Amino acid sequence: MIFRRHPDGHRHDVIIVGGGMAGSLVAKELGDHGWRVLLLEAGTGTLATWQGHLDAMDTFYGAVAKVPNAPYRPNAAAPSPDVLHLEGLPQGGYRATGYFVQNGPLPYGSDYLRASGGAGMHWLGLTPRMLPEDFATRTRYGYGRDWPIGYDTLRPYYEAAERAIGVAGDADEQNAADIPVGADYVFPMEKIPRSYVDRCFAVRLDGRTVEDPVAGGTDFTLKVVTTPHGRNSTPNPSYDGGRGYRPAESPGLPNYGERCVGNASCTPICPVHAKYNPLKTQARFGRTVTLVTRAVVSRVLSGTGGRILGVQYQAYDDPAAPVAETRTAEADLVVLAAHAIENARLLLASGLANSSDQVGRNLMDHPVLLAWALMRQQVGPFRGPGSTSALECFRFGAARGERAPFRAVISNWGWSWATGSPGSDVAQLLREGPAPGGKGLFGRELRAALGDRIGRQIALQFEIEQSADPSNRVTVDPGIRDRLGDPRPVLTYDLSDHIKESMVSASALARKIFGMLGATDHTSHKPGPFQPGYFRYRQHEFSFHGAGHGAGTHVMGSDPSSSVVDEWQRCWDHPNLYAVGCGSMPSIGTSNPSITMAALALRSAEAIHRDLSAMHRPVRLSAAGVAGREQPVAAEAGP
Repeated sequence: MIFRRHPDGHRHDVIIVGGGMAGSLVAKELGDHGWRVLLLEAGTGTLATWQGHLDAMDTFYGAVAKVPNAPYRPNAAAPSPDVLHLEGLPQGGYRATGYFVQNGPLPYGSDYLRASGGAGMHWLGLTPRMLPEDFATRTRYGYGRDWPIGYDTLRPYYEAAERAIGVAGDADEQNAADIPVGADYVFPMEKIPRSYVDRCFAVRLDGRTVEDPVAGGTDFTLKVVTTPHGRNSTPNPSYDGGRGYRPAESPGLPNYGERCVGNASCTPICPVHAKYNPLKTQARFGRTVTLVTRAVVSRVLSGTGGRILGVQYQAYDDPAAPVAETRTAEADLVVLAAHAIENARLLLASGLANSSDQVGRNLMDHPVLLAWALMRQQVGPFRGPGSTSALECFRFGAARGERAPFRAVISNWGWSWATGSPGSDVAQLLREGPAPGGKGLFGRELRAALGDRIGRQIALQFEIEQSADPSNRVTVDPGIRDRLGDPRPVLTYDLSDHIKESMVSASALARKIFGMLGATDHTSHKPGPFQPGYFRYRQHEFSFHGAGHGAGTHVMGSDPSSSVVDEWQRCWDHPNLYAVGCGSMPSIGTSNPSITMAALALRSAEAIHRDLSAMHRPVRLSAAGVAGREQPVAAEAGP
């Protein structure tokens, strides 16, 4: 890879906007074919060095709230949204500050990071695949949108993505849970072991049934299933026909980070770089890939006939005092890979790809409902990744027609998300001891009380599928701009009754599951400053959170009149413009979306390579003049 603060002015074969997971994977694939790739990243590239990583760790240690963007320094030139920019009001409702402008009935509660590596720097690292039925919810269950492709089409790209990222998992366990990864398939690395919390759940839950009160009294059989991870584990000697797998090391420190060592801070930052991040892919770029950081793309440039010419971007030096120089770059093909919301913002600001009026629409996430309880005995939370297992049964079947499906994720980090534990426990015990209004504890009594309470904490995270709704959308307002003069995203967001019915179901199921575990339910969804997602539905109080799974905004389809991109993530309106990432997903499905996004990106890289090969194939001349272009010599051909 060639790293430059500014490009050399040569024309490029392809420009990629965004150095996150999707953009980095596409750049790597195209670079391996020899194409000249210019990768423009709005944020800084300081995290790619070990010193930059240590600085992020120090920032994280000093942060009061350990939220996803806590380790990463603010950047005035390329601001990032932050979950701390939302505040709940005393009687319900919310106040939004920061980068997003929000005007919907409920808040969009997720963030992302504008830095080299993108949201892939603070993701949780879970890589479950979508289910086959997730691709056809309209046909099978009467809601949402169908994909133009099915699971079998994406299966080989799932496998390619699991190699590129380095996934640890148990294929037999996935197949047994009706998540079809393939009878003969093995993951690159062996699964991340179950936590002690997982084992406590499995002992008491496996094989027992619970009735869903919303889905017509449907019975679900419980089973604790380990989750595939994008983090380094023990290499699987059976992988790749017995050739095995070499885990990727830290991008800033060779021979380091080749195994997860059980730190409990993977979101927002893995101290040893055992969790995959896009910097690992960037470290393997070939010499034809040029990465330029501190380059905020403000406009995609178009010519006649819908042809894309390149991009206009603003180059800056100091993230604290943005003074930028406007530059342009040209290429045969442009790929937007800047996040679902940033892709939509850029397309809208450029006035492109919107003949269907679907750009920015269908904004999705996985709304998360939390439930928490205290076990009678110690279960050892706050060890290892945030989650290693889940109850997958609620993703399947006809119940999806009655309420949105969900994963019930078992948290390894106690009440950290729900109440801010352990810091909130320390504050409460110092203030009033074990009982409200009591006398505070100190010294040995405080340590004993903390150990007892925190060691018994459990939580469930219900991650609910949100279907495409055109009224949930990203727009831009020319009168609302950031410090570089680019329009900020304006978000309109709400939850459907299909999702709210799931929250009724999930709350009832959580109470039943806690009863089976012998745990005392402490769940409380009351309005307040830390509950901006509070609302009432059918006499119940709920408060939801964002999962960080932004999707939709340039959905794919088979009809140009109702979608933005085709099945290859190529814009219908512009044959040499791709918009890749979760923004292309017609439905977000029932799994964390990163591995699906990576699979789609690798599939698009194949299409982009074919497009570039066709553009660059020799022109065949005859005595009468230009007779046309020769056919490509091979799909693998380089420039």
